[in-house]
Amino acid sequence: MLTFLDFEKPIAELEARVGELKDTARGGDLDLDSEIERLEAKSDKLLRETYSRLTPWQKAQVARHPERPHFRDYVAGLTEDFTPLAGDRAFADDQAILGGLARIDGRKVMLIGHEKGADTASRLRHNFGMAKPEGYRKAIRLMDLADRFGLPVVSLVDTPGAFPGVQAEERGQAEAIARSTERGLALKVPSIAAIVGEGGSGGAVAIAAANRVLMFEHAVYSVISPEGCASILWRTADKAADAAEAMKITAADLLGLKVADRIVPEPLGGAHRDPAAAIANLKAAIVEELDGLGKLSPDELRAARREKFLAIG
Repeated sequence: MLTFLDFEKPIAELEARVGELKDTARGGDLDLDSEIERLEAKSDKLLRETYSRLTPWQKAQVARHPERPHFRDYVAGLTEDFTPLAGDRAFADDQAILGGLARIDGRKVMLIGHEKGADTASRLRHNFGMAKPEGYRKAIRLMDLADRFGLPVVSLVDTPGAFPGVQAEERGQAEAIARSTERGLALKVPSIAAIVGEGGSGGAVAIAAANRVLMFEHAVYSVISPEGCASILWRTADKAADAAEAMKITAADLLGLKVADRIVPEPLGGAHRDPAAAIANLKAAIVEELDGLGKLSPDELRAARREKFLAIG
């Protein structure tokens, strides 16, 4: 059953009414087709109107939707085959960042991404997509392999941020994030990062220092969460909506600021309403970008990446 967000309550009520009428029609002799069609049309119109004017805070809620596709869903929909590679060869295998060798439309790539999990057990196992130092060191190891074998790097970003726990700090969280960012910038192969949900702070940038940064239509990307920003500026998370507006976290804002290079459209109502269609749109964009970047030499790729990030701000 689809989970509705707070601002979707009028849509939820209409869709619930449609469901009730369909159940009634199946269980009796009443002809309710015309009423069902009328309510479905009304619901579709309301959905379109609602999603055509989402505020930045509402987009943040959509980006965090629990039924939004996650890394494992993208592996299933994007790739023809995927061979996972585990561990940082130093401490542990962090399940918040997954990666491995893959083929996307016949193109060999190194695929890396955050995994949040889909239910309580898997969210705990993947630490809600918040990586520890060993996760970023795993990403560095996979980028090293990609560079060695001439494989483009594709990363899927979806994290509220790096894990802020004491143990992570003791194991060098900041250093690991910095090293991962540095490695991404130094790659001699094409690199594409896609912000598929929320991109939070250094935990996102660590695997998003790419030649091309794509963003889903309702994804968000920011240096801190709206709640965190509001807590600092106004001493209350209740001002998160105001913070989201001021921070310019949406795909449209970031495209204008040249932080993002391309917006990937989502199905009406967000990627969680039709994951297959969303993943197909992302696959088409990634393939097109890979083909474009494949024409550049290693030196040109590194120079373009350098120029891109130095120009921001």
